[in-house]
Amino acid sequence: MTTEIPPFERTDGHTPSGEESFSLCLTSTPRGARLARRLTSHRLDAWGFPYASEVNETVTLVVAELAANAVTHGRVPGRDFRLALVLSAARDLVRVEVTDTRDDRPPSDASRPPADLEAETGRGLWMVSQLASRVCVVPRRDGGPGKTVRAELTL
Repeated sequence: MTTEIPPFERTDGHTPSGEESFSLCLTSTPRGARLARRLTSHRLDAWGFPYASEVNETVTLVVAELAANAVTHGRVPGRDFRLALVLSAARDLVRVEVTDTRDDRPPSDASRPPADLEAETGRGLWMVSQLASRVCVVPRRDGGPGKTVRAELTL
């Protein structure tokens, strides 16, 4: 028996602590990664961070990189990835979580800059670590296979 992320679960609203949250499962395909990026930008606009604002563009860039990594390196055929966004009650922090179902490939150390900053690959997590105030990798909350890459951005 395999454990999968439910494909159609979506949450959208307030948490008991007053945070605003958004969570959605998407297909582990380039199309799913693109949709994650677009939905993030839309959600941030709805939360009061307009499309052309620095906050919207920065958070959307972080989601784009983490979603692309999830569908490229964390993909397991037939399993989705989850995008979760949480805006703190004080509206001074956004937490981005991207969960995939592959736990045999932990991300590389993102704190060191890549050898070649002009290369087309290999610098995404480093870029995320430069934009976010905190980046970490944790096991999935529900105990299933996979990992969650979490990035917190101070606004």
